Amino acid sequence: MRAFTEIQRFTQSWLLIILILAFGFVGYGLFKEYTTLDVNSNSEVLKFLLGVFIAVFSLGLIFIFQLKTKINEQGIFYGFWPIQRNLKHIKWEEIDKIYVREYSPISEYGGWGYRFSFGKHGKAYNVSGSTGIQIIFKNGKKTLIGTQKKKEAESVINTYKNKLNENLI
Repeated sequence: MRAFTEIQRFTQSWLLIILILAFGFVGYGLFKEYTTLDVNSNSEVLKFLLGVFIAVFSLGLIFIFQLKTKINEQGIFYGFWPIQRNLKHIKWEEIDKIYVREYSPISEYGGWGYRFSFGKHGKAYNVSGSTGIQIIFKNGKKTLIGTQKKKEAESVINTYKNKLNENLI
C-alpha cells in the first residue's frame, strides 16, 4: 500500500536570526549580571546559572521539535515530538473531506506551531510554509497539518480518498 511520511523542523533562517539575537541580548544581560555578582553568594550564582540554563534550554527546544506526519491505509498520524510522544491517529472513517490547500499561517491561525483558532479554521500543526493538509471531520471540526511535500501528499490522499469513496477501506 502507498504511504506518505514527512518530518519537518523549525529551520527557517529568519527564525534562527531572531533566536540568535534574542539569545545574544539575554546572554549579554546575564554576563553583565554575572560581572556584578558577589561570587561568595551561592544564591546569586545559582540564579545566574538557572538563567543560563533556561536560555540554552529554550533555544535548544526549538530545534528538537519535529512535526511528524504519516498517511497510510489506516489513516493519518501526526504530532509534535517531543511533546506528543505518540502520534495522534485519524481514521479514514472519521473524515468527511480531506484535501491539500494553501493557507495563511498568520491570518488564519496566528502563526506557526500548534495553533488553534476560535473561529472557523480549527486547529493547525505547522512549522513553515503555507501549504497544508486540510481535514474536515464528520462532526464538523477541522484540523490542518502543514506539509512541504504538496504533490506527494495529494497523490497518497487521493489514493485513499478514492478507496474510501468506494468503501474499500
